[in-house]
Amino acid sequence: MYKHKNTQGSGSFSWVFQRVTGLILVVVMIGHYILMHYTPESGHTYDAVLARMQSNWYRVLDLTFIVLGMYHGLNGVWGIFRDYKLKSWQTITIISLLLVFGLAFTLWGIKTVLDIPYVQTSTSGLIGK
Repeated sequence: MYKHKNTQGSGSFSWVFQRVTGLILVVVMIGHYILMHYTPESGHTYDAVLARMQSNWYRVLDLTFIVLGMYHGLNGVWGIFRDYKLKSWQTITIISLLLVFGLAFTLWGIKTVLDIPYVQTSTSGLIGK
C-alpha cells in the first residue's frame, strides 16, 4: 500500500531546485560558450584569463557556475540512487560520499577562483602625456 509522504520528506524542494539550477546553468553555459568559443578574440591564454578575472563580475559568474553546477550534478546523482530501494546503511554511505566529495570539490573550485591574483594596473605612463 502506498503511504503518502508529507511535503518535508517528499523531495519537492530538491525537484524544484534541480529545475531552477538547470535553467540558470543553461543561461550561464550559453554565455560561457559565446564568450569563450564563439568570440576567439576573447583569448584563452593565461594573460587573457587573468585580465578577464580582474572583473568581480567574472569571479561571481565563475563561483555561481561552480556552486550551482556541483549542486545540480550531485543532486542528479542522488536522484538516480533514490530510484533504487537502498538499505539505510547504503543511503547513509552514498549521501556521506556525495557530501564529502561535493564539498571538497566545491571548496577547491572556490579556492581556485579566489586565488587568481588581482593585478595592479599602472596609469603613471598616461599622466603627463
